[in-house]
Amino acid sequence: MVMDIGARARNLLLSPSAEWRNIAAEATSVERIYRNYVLYLAAIGPIAGFIGTSLIGVGGLRIGLASGLCLAVLRYLVSLATLHAMAIVINRLAPHFGGRHDFLGAFKLAAYSMTAAWLANVFTVIPALGLFAIVGLHSVYLLFTGIPVLTRAPVLKVPIYTIAVVLIGLLLNFLMGSVLAWLFVPPFFPG
Repeated sequence: MVMDIGARARNLLLSPSAEWRNIAAEATSVERIYRNYVLYLAAIGPIAGFIGTSLIGVGGLRIGLASGLCLAVLRYLVSLATLHAMAIVINRLAPHFGGRHDFLGAFKLAAYSMTAAWLANVFTVIPALGLFAIVGLHSVYLLFTGIPVLTRAPVLKVPIYTIAVVLIGLLLNFLMGSVLAWLFVPPFFPG
């Protein structure tokens, strides 16, 4: 079965509650979600970032094509790995918030809740528009609405569960971003 990526993304953005119920009922696998959805949407950011930093430039500065391509590939691979790590986090936290262990459900939640953030990365094609990528924060709402459906956490515990997942996700992204910056930004030695 081939997934209609556009329909899934549109439904998540416009009617997330109904779409989460559809997602919960789907018989699928982690591999299928990666292959039919994640690999495409997760590529938006690295491709847009490559175009924005290597071809267009920021403030008249551009990084080289080879460095930009290498950074884009690493950013893509890191985002795929981070997604998997977030699914593990969601699954491990579930019982602490009254939810149930279910790695596939946790992976569905991690993958599909990122839809808004991945789509918002298109704004980084033109670095001056990068600020508009803030619309990707809608992914936090997607996570919030998906948690009770896919982890079966009680509604009263969903806000704090959401906050915990978001904070851990921010920490993971900060750490991964720091590693990538360390690899691609030369150290600053004054004078």
